[in-house]
Amino acid sequence: MNVIPDGPEAGNHGDYLTSRRQVWFAFAMTFALMFFDFIDRQVIVSLFPHIKSEWNLSDKQLGSLVSVVSIVVGVGGLPVALAADRMGRVKSIVVMAVTWSLATISCMFTASYSQLFVARAVVGVGETGYGSVGVALISTLFPRRLRSAALGAFYAAPSLGSVLGVVLGGMIAARWGWKAAFGVVGVPGLVLALLYLLVRDYKTVALTTDSNQASQSLWGMLKHIFGALARTRTLLWVCMGASAQLITVSAMWSWLPSYLNRFHGMTPEAAAKAAALVVLVGAFSCTLWGFVVGRFARRKPRNKLLALSALCLVTAVIFVVAFGGAYTADAQFKLIVLGGFFMNCTVGVVAGVAMDVVHPGVRSTGAAVLSLFQNVFGLAVGPVLAGVLSDQWGLQHALACIPLCSVLAAVFFIVAMRSYDVDAARIADVELDVVPVSADTLSAGTTV
Repeated sequence: MNVIPDGPEAGNHGDYLTSRRQVWFAFAMTFALMFFDFIDRQVIVSLFPHIKSEWNLSDKQLGSLVSVVSIVVGVGGLPVALAADRMGRVKSIVVMAVTWSLATISCMFTASYSQLFVARAVVGVGETGYGSVGVALISTLFPRRLRSAALGAFYAAPSLGSVLGVVLGGMIAARWGWKAAFGVVGVPGLVLALLYLLVRDYKTVALTTDSNQASQSLWGMLKHIFGALARTRTLLWVCMGASAQLITVSAMWSWLPSYLNRFHGMTPEAAAKAAALVVLVGAFSCTLWGFVVGRFARRKPRNKLLALSALCLVTAVIFVVAFGGAYTADAQFKLIVLGGFFMNCTVGVVAGVAMDVVHPGVRSTGAAVLSLFQNVFGLAVGPVLAGVLSDQWGLQHALACIPLCSVLAAVFFIVAMRSYDVDAARIADVELDVVPVSADTLSAGTTV
């Protein structure tokens, strides 16, 4: 399974796969694209009041405009990750970024709910697999001791992007109309996609030492890959725990601007800014919890799962109290901000746990399995479920019930602890190396 270095550059880099400068450049570029990914994905939530008024939509329909992106991302993530693991991660990311940026821009030309729904689905097509492929790249370039912290920082990008998306959406809609928001936020991703050609990839690792590996059928390769993932029980339990927690996160991200608008009388622009503060707190805490949990579990890595379980329980208690009682607007908002500090605790850490137990040769695919669960059973469920409950019981009662999913997440993380050590030990001796930059790549990069 060892990868033989190609040349002098493959020497000792302090446990980094290549030079620190190259690794941090790759991190910065992948972070930036994830940042704009979520600007494009979340800009729509601050536009809900405008769209609801203009097209007379139900809360369920509004929620579906968010959820459809997550569903497409989750379902399509596996084939994209399989291709990325075999064909290269950097090229795959460039294609995805161009696609989702163009699809976002197209949203400004829609004239009905159905057209906007289709355009949002195409945004999901572009974003398919990006998170999982980016996670595989970062987790492999960085040393294991920094993996949780690096991924925690990387997963601050969705929160920060959501913040800017929500704020920009409200501001642009107030001045130039809600459709203009899609055009403004879609352009930067195109520029970053071209710059991403300068990022270093790592070599694809063979899953076996069998000399006949190259001649195996596609079906045989897929069977081998998914068989290896299925035997990694920790990955499956972590996927379920991460998804349950993200139901809470996505519901809050999607419906808080509308809640503040309806129940506290804020204008859509003011509600968007207030909700953005909650998301911003989550962005900060995502990085913080990645560092804290990593330090807490330094001697016993499986304790990362114990810490996540406790943080999920705290999230549930705070939000149930916040939306289940009668408070002044100021007191309730402070509780919501406190909940926002805890709710994003799992994102970076679960990605690190998944990479701890998945073979490097299928890390993009393993991350895509995590992404599938997180998107389809987490991010996609939260907005629609909250919308359905809101249509039945009212938005406040809906947001009081949704955080109970965090309790379920806590249970799943505890169960995952039982298999972590065995799964991590199975791949402990696998070594990696970086792909050398070709002349063609350098030429393409210098012409950007």
